[in-house]
Amino acid sequence: MTSKAINKRLKISKSEFGVFKIHILFSVIQGVIMGVFALNEFVFIKDMLGTKMQLSYLLQLSVILMLFSVFVNEFLRRIADKKKMLIWASIITHIPLFGIAFFPSSELAYQAFPYYHYIFLGIFFFFYLNLILVLPIINQMLKGAYEHANFGRLYSYASSINKTVLMFVTFGFGFLLDIDNYAFVYIYPILAILGIISIVLLAKIKVPQEDVVIKRGFVAASFNSLREMKSILVNNQPYRQFEIGFMFYGFAWMITASIIAIYFNDALEMNHATYGFYKNGYNVLAILLLPYFGKVLGKIDPRKFAAITFASLLFYLLFMALTEHFPFSFQLGSIEVFGMLLIAYLFYGVFAATMALLWFIGSAYFCKKEEAAQYQAVHLSLTGFRAIISFQLGVIFYQLWGFSVTFGIAILSLAIGVLYMIWSYRNRKITHDYS
Repeated sequence: MTSKAINKRLKISKSEFGVFKIHILFSVIQGVIMGVFALNEFVFIKDMLGTKMQLSYLLQLSVILMLFSVFVNEFLRRIADKKKMLIWASIITHIPLFGIAFFPSSELAYQAFPYYHYIFLGIFFFFYLNLILVLPIINQMLKGAYEHANFGRLYSYASSINKTVLMFVTFGFGFLLDIDNYAFVYIYPILAILGIISIVLLAKIKVPQEDVVIKRGFVAASFNSLREMKSILVNNQPYRQFEIGFMFYGFAWMITASIIAIYFNDALEMNHATYGFYKNGYNVLAILLLPYFGKVLGKIDPRKFAAITFASLLFYLLFMALTEHFPFSFQLGSIEVFGMLLIAYLFYGVFAATMALLWFIGSAYFCKKEEAAQYQAVHLSLTGFRAIISFQLGVIFYQLWGFSVTFGIAILSLAIGVLYMIWSYRNRKITHDYS
């Protein structure tokens, strides 16, 4: 099929198709990286023998840095050459992964020298910096490059491909780890190269050169960004209510994210292949649903969409918790298939498909094109705020009351989030058209 035919079928312009091709390549490479890192916490606790509280810090790193997104947004705003900045950010955030190549391949070494755990955390501190340095720029570039009507649809196609790649890579890496528990020692440095390549590819998207006007110093401007953040939350009621709903969802996700790897390792005694199956198998459903939900998100209020997303996570956690009490299972090769977990991950497939869209582009529907990066920075900052202690609370709840109570607390929080989103949507006021 020719490019012209594809353009006609997708109903997009030639320039949009050029951006879409780059977006697809970026999504493929990121799928490889995300597919391997999907097993990261299991590697840390099972193979490197990290402690449960250290595991909560590892998971926390991916979101706590978002607390500073408003300040980073001001820093990024001052940079006229966004492409050059993307390339430098990719180098700074990915180069430390090469340090994993010097890690030992022995359980005894990690027992004798626990400082490897802290080095590992330090390496991923730098890696996760790309979330606040790169994502806001990517969001702005894609929001500007795609027509508003095509944004959700094209993003969903790229996300489907991303999840397809992620699925196969996670399966493969899980089996590889069962053959060699320390395969991550040479796989992770390869990801550093791939990560840099993916962002360099994205930097090829043509965007107008910005004329940066600096009216005040960085510190003063940063505090002004905080005031703007407050102004957005105070004056944009639909967006504020959207973020309040996310607070209930985010708390539930964080307290359970810190114990699921422990749950799978201690309560269900999974091997790497089985863990990879559950961390990955739901993507089959997510891939099938993404194009549909991409169209839906473009037509309905994101708060209504969020209620669907939060409810799907609620049922996922409910059946996850029930697995410990009803552990019926059967063997499928080296994979142990739990009946309750299969049901749980059907709901997680819906969650993955909807959250893949809601997380990255949900906030953009409450603002104009030129405000997309600022609104996403607010969204990320609030994510970092709820991450200050939520991951550790998950471990504390588990140590005090066990898995079931911890899952129960998360389910209650999600139920409140769902009801609040429904209330907010039903009581919505007429808003501006932000297209």
